[in-house]
Amino acid sequence: MSGRILIAGIGNIFLGDDAFGVEVIRELSSRVWPDDVRVVDFGVRGYDLALALTDGYEAAILVDAVERGEPPGTTYLVEIDGAELSKLDPDSLNAHSLSPVSVLQMAQSLGGVGGKLFLVGCEPATLESLDGQIGLSDAVRPAVTQALELIESLASDLLRSKRAPTAGFMPG
Repeated sequence: MSGRILIAGIGNIFLGDDAFGVEVIRELSSRVWPDDVRVVDFGVRGYDLALALTDGYEAAILVDAVERGEPPGTTYLVEIDGAELSKLDPDSLNAHSLSPVSVLQMAQSLGGVGGKLFLVGCEPATLESLDGQIGLSDAVRPAVTQALELIESLASDLLRSKRAPTAGFMPG
């Protein structure tokens, strides 16, 4: 089923900034998307996400808190080369239990990921719950808005490139 885009949130709401992907997806879910864009909070369900990634999407955008050594709240976009997945260390993009690399490798073993892969990540301040509080840290909370803009722009570009022959279509 080519032509579809999956936007997948990853994270655990009980582990501080690990809830980043879940919070972004919560915001995205309240917006109107074209029928061929699927927005899903996978939380910590790695197997479910791996199966979804084998479903013939043209592109998948994973949203997660990922440590890369930047200041907390730094938001970034990484395009993942599907051909290189078997060579990546499953912990190379993740400091918590659901590694995007592990999920992508699992998806490859289940039948393959055929489309483009992107990771919209945010540098966490903490990946644990402090004093029993649930939710994002003050440093990461503003990154949700940045991620929303980045994802909407990327999805719009992907839809536009897919539908380029159709004159007059403007996603948004």
